[in-house]
This record gives sequence, C-alpha cells and structure tokens, in this order.
Amino acid sequence: MIVEDIAGFAAVLSPNRAIAGLDFGEKTIGVAISDLRRSVATPIEVIRRVKFTADAAALLALCTQRGIHGLILGLPLNMDGSEGPRVQATRAFARNLSRLTDLPITYWDERLSTVAAERSLIEADTSRKRRKEVIDQVAAGYILQGALDRMGHMARKAADAAPQESSSEG
Repeated sequence: MIVEDIAGFAAVLSPNRAIAGLDFGEKTIGVAISDLRRSVATPIEVIRRVKFTADAAALLALCTQRGIHGLILGLPLNMDGSEGPRVQATRAFARNLSRLTDLPITYWDERLSTVAAERSLIEADTSRKRRKEVIDQVAAGYILQGALDRMGHMARKAADAAPQESSSEG
C-alpha cells in the first residue's frame, strides 16, 4: 500500500515497530532502520541493484529479518521541487514493490540528503574508499531521520492538543 503523505503513513503504522528508510539509486539501495520507538535512524546496509526481482527479494528478506513494518523511500525531487526521471523511477519501484508486500510505503523529500551524508562522512575523517561504500546507507539514514523527526513532531503536536480539548469540557 502506497501512502502519499507522512501523516497518513504514520496513521497506518502499528506502534513500537521499526521502519526502514531507503535511498533508491541506479546502482544501489541504501537502507537505514529505526529503533522500535521510531526516534533514531541507523544506517545498516547497501543492496547492490541487479534487477527488480532480485532487488525486491533482498529488500523484503531484510525487512522480514529486521521486523520492519513500513518503508520510506527518498524522493529525489529537483531543487525547484519538480519531478524528473529519477522520481519516476522511484515511484515505479514503489508501485512494483507494493504488489509484493503489504508493508505501507511512503515518500520523503531527499533533497540534499547525499550532500549531508557526504559532509558528515568527511567530518568523521572517513576515507574516500569507505565513503563510497557507505554513502548510500548514510543518505538513507538522513532520509529516515527526517521522516522520523516529522512524525515525532506531529505526534507531540497531537498530544499537546489533546489535554486542551478535554480540559475545556470540564
């Protein structure tokens, strides 16, 4: 099931279950997973792309192994917010994947996630060779953390609004 916005995605998730963030690229899929409370994203793996069936099988096996209950795909929008060929490829991957799993899938604006990932790896004095190996999973971590932060903000906002409504009734 593809859910177009993060609020709808958060609404269909079971509580205390991990979700995964994906940096979908032409050659690789970077993967990060959340903790059970969905507050921290951890980069875990890079799946080397072969063809859709193999890529989907590897990803879904990882989801089963890690107990993943939802997927957030980074949406590579152009800097002006428009959608180009990479967005179309990402949406096609999500559509095809949704036919193979019941996991909810949504998108998160990934503009500058790879830039941020590269910067953090350079600041950590990571060698050029190692950066190349892990950049996609670190970018997936940035994508997932952005979505987790947004969902956390929405949950806090809803919790803050709830007591005000009940206190005005009394």
